[in-house]
Amino acid sequence: MSILPRLLACITLAFAAEGAAAQGLAELNAGMFREMQQRRGVSASELARVKEIFARSAIIGQGNPAITRHALTPEECAARLPGGIGYYDNPRFEQICGDKYMAPLYDPRTQSASQATACIDQFEYPNVPCTYPVVWVKTSEAAQICAAEGKRLCDAHEWEGACAGALEAPDYRFDLAEGVSPSAAVSRMQAAHNAKYEPQRAWAYGANYQAGVCAAASFKNGSCDGGSFNGCGSNTYPTGSFPGCTSPLKVYDLHGNAAEHMNLPLSPGQMSSRGSTTLGVTEMKGSWFIWDAVRAHPDWCRWRAPFWHGSSVMSSGSHANYHLGFRCCKSI
Repeated sequence: MSILPRLLACITLAFAAEGAAAQGLAELNAGMFREMQQRRGVSASELARVKEIFARSAIIGQGNPAITRHALTPEECAARLPGGIGYYDNPRFEQICGDKYMAPLYDPRTQSASQATACIDQFEYPNVPCTYPVVWVKTSEAAQICAAEGKRLCDAHEWEGACAGALEAPDYRFDLAEGVSPSAAVSRMQAAHNAKYEPQRAWAYGANYQAGVCAAASFKNGSCDGGSFNGCGSNTYPTGSFPGCTSPLKVYDLHGNAAEHMNLPLSPGQMSSRGSTTLGVTEMKGSWFIWDAVRAHPDWCRWRAPFWHGSSVMSSGSHANYHLGFRCCKSI
């Protein structure tokens, strides 16, 4: 066979593979939407808005089904839980937050859960236990999806408080962001923040990193070539597969599984927790599904990352990849 026919055959196979992946992804998303409605009670109008956002992307979902090899099935996840899926039902939290599978954010040293003024999803989106986290989502899309459900993208300090077990007052060093570029602002603010909290670093489950506690013992595909949709599988676990991977505030999978988009405000007017819709820059929190073997950076609760793949949160070019998801917060 000459070079041209071989080349045409390869192109045809590539298009066929992409078409099959797109069809498989659409089917998986449809099943996920049904679970969101049936198990979390997402309304028809909210779900319609979420579907519109997913429809604008060819890759948002639970990973490329052609190459993703999940570490556990949803059925295996349920079998690991005492009493099955109902293990995660919490009527008190639901009453406080007004939504299923959300946890109140507060400081137990000075407050009770009923005094919380914000809540956070207990699981990575779609925030349904024993489902795979959504990945390949840009920060801008994550913010839009949260808003479609009447929620919002969390501020960095809210995620950190959920992980550390105490929501503390915001202490962003906005003075360090004045008059400099966003990347310089993040660098200055990160250095000051991490220096403050490093002496008391801790993980959601305790004072030291522990292998085997969270969804961090999966693998990266051999074909993963730096981050392409057709090369890198999202080999995650179902959310909530590790009941011990929880914070004192009962928020799960803050380590391992998928890293998570958050909002890092560079000025007081960019704080989603204060009602702003003009958000700051991207902040990637936590770690992902290979972390027990490859710990590429710190992932203790209050650690803040450099300006990796940085952009404004609402930029149409904000970052997405195979191990990056999100969860939402909500003011109450």
